[in-house]
Amino acid sequence: MDKRLRIAGIIGALAFSAWVLTSPSDPLPIPVPSSEGPGDSVVILAEDLERPRHIAVYGDDVFVTEREGRIRLIHNGTLLDAPVAVLRPVEDFDIGLSGIAVHPDYNENKLLYAYISYSMDDILYNRVLKITLVDNRLVDAVPIIESIPGSRFTNGGVIKFGPDGMLYVGTGTPSDSSHLPQDINSLAGKILRIRDDGSIPADNPYEDSPVYSFGHRNIRGMDWDSSGNLYVSEEGPDKNDKLSHITPGGNHGWPNSECYGPGYTNATVCYDPAIEPGGIVFSGGVATTSGHLLLASLRGGGLFAIDLNEGLPSQKVLLSGLGRIRDVVQDEAGIIYVITSNTDGKGFPADNDDRLLMLR
Repeated sequence: MDKRLRIAGIIGALAFSAWVLTSPSDPLPIPVPSSEGPGDSVVILAEDLERPRHIAVYGDDVFVTEREGRIRLIHNGTLLDAPVAVLRPVEDFDIGLSGIAVHPDYNENKLLYAYISYSMDDILYNRVLKITLVDNRLVDAVPIIESIPGSRFTNGGVIKFGPDGMLYVGTGTPSDSSHLPQDINSLAGKILRIRDDGSIPADNPYEDSPVYSFGHRNIRGMDWDSSGNLYVSEEGPDKNDKLSHITPGGNHGWPNSECYGPGYTNATVCYDPAIEPGGIVFSGGVATTSGHLLLASLRGGGLFAIDLNEGLPSQKVLLSGLGRIRDVVQDEAGIIYVITSNTDGKGFPADNDDRLLMLR
């Protein structure tokens, strides 16, 4: 089977509900399908993935988590038959094995980090594991932070190393009625910033606390622009999904405020109706997307490029027709990777779903 699909064959009429993007002043235009894409083709690197959640890239290695607890490895463009790790999370709807991050010094230490759900006394929690691989097999897994409140529906789970070498963790909240996101002493509804061993950096905004920002509902994506500014994508309740610029100690309002409100950090972009955002990445290596924030959308079913440099951010469609898209990353060479999410119980899977795609 020819696994190279032309962009022109994928991008077509969008079969999703229209939404409106809002700013504090004026609404953004509804995106229009475009034949412009990040390159000439979309290459299918892996098929038949089961409920994939997140991607991490290091050199020629692409790691994908599957909700049931497997970490899959695509090496030099080929999916290895056996997972590099099989973990045992509590697994249901939005909980299980979620985020994955590769240590910046992976060549030397072979360390991965994963966000995984567990239960204690019938209460859901999450922890971050530090995983050591030898010959592409797990030999050790040690929790470095635990007791992160969990939820079947708003569980968070994004983890990434920042340009400062610290590990950032985006968490969720147990329920929409919970006020834990406003409690600095809770790990719910937060972005956490820790060292690679789980210890707390001395320059965090709150002394002896991993909390970096708070007032979040359900972090879905996280990345830094070329100037080192941190942005996240976040799922709202029934509407008001958002993209937000994160600063140390910032209060993003939930549950008291959703996108905009006095006394809180306002969203950079607010979506109403909802688009169910997935992962984000700032593109810097592909000409047609350079300088844009790329946003995966589950409900919108597409990959979008958003120019945040304009006075009023603009958005265009880069990729559609593949169903739900959960995560997007970019490697050092500028190649973009996305995963579909059609087997998560909310999509309409094809025979070969889910898929890992490389855009070039």
